[in-house]
Amino acid sequence: MQIISCVDYADMSRKAARIIAAQVQLKPHSALGLATGSTPIGTYKELIRFHLNEELDFSKVITVNLDEYYGLSPEHEQSYRYFMQHNFFDHINISPENTHVPDGLTRDVAKTCAEYDSIVASLGGTDIQLLGIGDNGHIAFNEPHTYFFAQTHLVDLNEETIKANARFFESEVEVPRQAITMGMRSILSAKRILLLASGSKKAEAIAQMINGPIDPQLPASILQVHPNVMVIADEEALALA
Repeated sequence: MQIISCVDYADMSRKAARIIAAQVQLKPHSALGLATGSTPIGTYKELIRFHLNEELDFSKVITVNLDEYYGLSPEHEQSYRYFMQHNFFDHINISPENTHVPDGLTRDVAKTCAEYDSIVASLGGTDIQLLGIGDNGHIAFNEPHTYFFAQTHLVDLNEETIKANARFFESEVEVPRQAITMGMRSILSAKRILLLASGSKKAEAIAQMINGPIDPQLPASILQVHPNVMVIADEEALALA
């Protein structure tokens, strides 16, 4: 596991964006695994800048997002499809049919999850998987549990995650209690993983992920088994590592 220390959030965002941009330049039909939340927004802004100012071409890129709130439509302002459109897809030349986000309104969860895993498998795994990390060590919406979930699945969000995400909603009551999330098999099938972290609230989770045992109570710890993980984090997030 390679650790890249950054001065601050902006430095973290630039470093991550340069790696992703280089991947797209070297392999125009790259498959990118993407994340949502506040952490990757700066990276997406940098990639948009590369597209507008340096003609970074996304026309052949395929993207697969990690998760989606269950029960939210793609048009809902807090859905992850809306997030991706607003913060990234609408500002680059990517083909809409090449962008994949789980269907939060599906009535056949099992089928939707199986089909999502099939998409990732058909790509041979993503070339780069972008990840954030929750304060409790979750990656995607894989919450602390007694075992690691391999497949894409419907998950009950724990109270810590709900409280952390309440800032994006008018009240905590409005935060969905479930989500469809990619499982560990698809995440670990990526050829390279970039995990971003910023701020002191992530310091304990980062330290346990890097130095602690592999434990489903800290889902991110499973990244220790992957041969090509790069942690790109600012000094506050790495303070305990």
